[in-house]
Amino acid sequence: MRVPRGFDVHSLWHNNRNTYFIRVGTQSREPTQGELSRLFQQRGGFRSELRSVSGATLGDLDRRRLADYFGHIRQQEVPSTDEEWNTLLLNTELMVEDGITAAALLLFGTNPNRFLPQAGIDAAAFPGIEKDYAARERLSIRGPMTPLFNREGQLVENGVVEQALAFVRRNTPVTATLDNGARRVEKPMYPDEVIREAVVNAVIHRDYLLSATNIELDVYMDRLEIISPGRLPNAITIARMRTGCRAARNQLIKDTMKDFNYLEHLGMGIPRKIIKGMRAHNGTDVDLIEQGESFVLKLFAE
Repeated sequence: MRVPRGFDVHSLWHNNRNTYFIRVGTQSREPTQGELSRLFQQRGGFRSELRSVSGATLGDLDRRRLADYFGHIRQQEVPSTDEEWNTLLLNTELMVEDGITAAALLLFGTNPNRFLPQAGIDAAAFPGIEKDYAARERLSIRGPMTPLFNREGQLVENGVVEQALAFVRRNTPVTATLDNGARRVEKPMYPDEVIREAVVNAVIHRDYLLSATNIELDVYMDRLEIISPGRLPNAITIARMRTGCRAARNQLIKDTMKDFNYLEHLGMGIPRKIIKGMRAHNGTDVDLIEQGESFVLKLFAE
């Protein structure tokens, strides 16, 4: 018998309690706590980004980044006391009654990996077309998602997106040609705006309940791959992604990064920036693959 996918997570009254079951192969069993949380998340009944992180306090957030975000980007009055900060963060869901949220640490944490080891990106550049122990460079990209700017709007500290973009730049070649005016024109292997959009999508939409794995950024001689933990959220399919269907697993993170102008406001980053950008750059298509518990994006050099 085939049971259609529903909108809710259903339980059975069993042994004097509500019991949940999942199907694994030919067997039905009770899910682990992580599996159950992801099931609720897929149905929109639970947002992992808004869960409080045990042990995290206001002191674990970068006040400079918070002040820049609320004061410069959102044009709000910046709090001067811890009590005022607590009120502001509660009202913007960066804090809940029992503590600092995962979203707050990911966006503005001084050291997000202290509490969320799965935060960040593991980057590697390989000399050939396969993974190799002899990588040209390996880098653990860590820190808050958001960058830090000074009062003049100049970049002071990178966020994870800028770190990832810099890694790709220094590990991919740039070709040079002469235009009709005999001017030297440099062409990178991948356009910055495509890489930026791909990395932003990965850090925003990954499943942060999967705590044992990081985002992977792999640069090969012929392609670039970004592997983001977690299945596609909220009934999204590859075909719907290609047409610009919008759905967010981490809505608060998405909205905040949009405030920093990282995102297309219509949710059209994949078709407009990534797919269209690569076709215009070198005529290649983009591979979008759902692979087990991961989503894989592949860009090709030619």
